[in-house]
Amino acid sequence: MFFDQTFKNIKRTQEIVRVLFKYGFEDVIAHSPLQKLIPTNARLTWRRDEKSIFESTRYERIRMVFEELGPTFIKLAQVLSNRPDILPEALINEFTKLQSNVPPFEFTKVKEIIETETGQPLKEVFKFFDEKTIGSASIGQVHAAILKDGTEVVVKVQRPHVQQIVATDLSIMRDLVTRAEGIFEKNGVINAIDVVEAFERSMSKELDYNTEARNINLFRNAYAHNTEFYVPKVYREFSTEKVLILEMIKGCKITDLEQLNTWGLNPERIAEQGINIYLSQIFEHGFFHADPHPGNIIITREGTICLIDFGMIGTLMKKDKYNLAGVFVGMAQQDPQSMASCLRKLAIDDNITDMRSLEYELNEIIEDFALRDVSESNIAELSVRLQKVIFNYRLRVPGGVFIILRALAILEGIGKSIHPNFQTYEFIKPYGFKLFRDKLDPSNVTDDLLARISDFSDFLTSLPVEIRDILVQTRRGKLHFEYELTNYKPILNKADRIANRMIAAAVICALLISSAIVSTGNFPESATTQNGIPYISVFGFSTAAVIGLIVFLAIWRTRKY
Repeated sequence: MFFDQTFKNIKRTQEIVRVLFKYGFEDVIAHSPLQKLIPTNARLTWRRDEKSIFESTRYERIRMVFEELGPTFIKLAQVLSNRPDILPEALINEFTKLQSNVPPFEFTKVKEIIETETGQPLKEVFKFFDEKTIGSASIGQVHAAILKDGTEVVVKVQRPHVQQIVATDLSIMRDLVTRAEGIFEKNGVINAIDVVEAFERSMSKELDYNTEARNINLFRNAYAHNTEFYVPKVYREFSTEKVLILEMIKGCKITDLEQLNTWGLNPERIAEQGINIYLSQIFEHGFFHADPHPGNIIITREGTICLIDFGMIGTLMKKDKYNLAGVFVGMAQQDPQSMASCLRKLAIDDNITDMRSLEYELNEIIEDFALRDVSESNIAELSVRLQKVIFNYRLRVPGGVFIILRALAILEGIGKSIHPNFQTYEFIKPYGFKLFRDKLDPSNVTDDLLARISDFSDFLTSLPVEIRDILVQTRRGKLHFEYELTNYKPILNKADRIANRMIAAAVICALLISSAIVSTGNFPESATTQNGIPYISVFGFSTAAVIGLIVFLAIWRTRKY
């Protein structure tokens, strides 16, 4: 098993090397463990037949690499497109172009997987099963079917061996990122290993359809009494890790204006209804659908909004909801100081050295957006501006925040396509003010105060023990300190250059002195020049002159004006 997996890793790594070569990324290979797969005598002759690849930008070529490497890398790029705190905007724009259009696999495999997972023949579970797919993606594909009792359902079936493929790719990703983090930082990718770890967690959930089943039941329970919003039922008795059977939802996409009008539905009301449902997920329940694109929002003939595909959902902790709401409230109140404070509290970690600078940047956003006429406001543009601030100040905010900003931008685009005067920001403000008031509610203030008192009590309890441990370690002579030097490479390089020049100067002096001493000796005329200087002294003086010239040119090239 070990050798089999190792062989798969090597084979897949060779494929990655080939694709990186194809799109002009020899530098990535040269500064990573991948160079070990290239013969030594070939490393200086790396070439491509297609020179025209360099007509594309570096970020375009990165997107092409991910696209050609297949489903796992495409999925990673789609996840990264929601992380502007890690990637530069130009690369995010390229990754958003990626679509996981994967050809369906054959029906014989579908039948085999369903029968293996359910433990029953296909005909014992379904009265009818459509061999043609409704849709096909990187993880699985969907078929229409009818259960034995006549219920119309959709069946999601996971691709054969996809778990092994993903495991191999993730293993290679982790090894490559661990050993070549400097290359990624050079190309604007921050905390690359964190990205891979987050992606591993994300993929492990998406590869288990039981997780999606639990997500669906979570939403069904939360909105059980909401007549405007419906979540399809899961048939758990037939669903497994690799097969998911859901209630069939009949309707049209939310953007199908013609069909909505034919049914006599009001598109503007549906747009407003939809954004309120989504905002209630974020600010009331703290969990939300992570990918609300038009294909995942179905409108029934009665005007009910239905969401499908719950493979990925986002979550926000209670304090994160308050701080995110505070950002929007601070903007509405034209208060950059409050906005900056909430944004910093929202961050898990930050690199803010000057809060005033952050406040000035946020004040520019307020002037550009909060003071505009309602018809001019644009949540998509606001999201981009906020994401730039987060990237520039190295704010590590919860990943759900970026999913929310992206989702709001998508929903605004959907809303404007069916509602000419749709403005997402106007719907957000009431939720923001409500949460802001809830935060100041006496019960919440009391809970927060009790939590702080508990933390302080724990601190006072543990402090004597910690101090005692330090004193014991000191008495035993076992107390030691660790420190890390940063930014020392330029200093070492400079010291190295100085040492080399001193050595060169010593060699020059030795050559000059020894050549001068030798020239005072008695040599036969055949061993001297016409002027009586020994040839060996001439050689010494000439060598000293050449070395001196080389040192002078080196100093001249590195001088600073």
